[in-house]
Amino acid sequence: MGMSSGGGGSGMMSEINVTPMVDVMLVLLIIFMVAAPMLQTGVPVTLPKADAPAIPDDQGKLIVTVPKEFEKDATLWIVKTPFKFGDDFEKALKGNAKLQAEGEVYVHADQDLPYGSVVKVMAALSRNGGTKIGLVTDPLK
Repeated sequence: MGMSSGGGGSGMMSEINVTPMVDVMLVLLIIFMVAAPMLQTGVPVTLPKADAPAIPDDQGKLIVTVPKEFEKDATLWIVKTPFKFGDDFEKALKGNAKLQAEGEVYVHADQDLPYGSVVKVMAALSRNGGTKIGLVTDPLK
């Protein structure tokens, strides 16, 4: 009444062949390694240079990008989603769970923007839950 573990000609394997699964996993790993750098495109912004410490682990941080074109079309970005400055932007901030919970946000503004434009964005962030507002810069070299 025992089970035979080999031979016997029953045609039934008692072990799983993992080689095909490993092959598929390696192919997926290579695909993700090649595709990941292509997914990190954002809005082009020329940051001002400053002697400031780097943001520790910028992954998962709430970043508002204000491009040079903000003066013309009033479009800015929350992470990778564009918004028109005004009611749309403020509603998105009020509905952002991360901002409401942590109050931390980073402004990624182009260096060619007038000071007043950046201050308007920072004021909107402050009105809508931003208690810790940081400015992102490029390090001096």
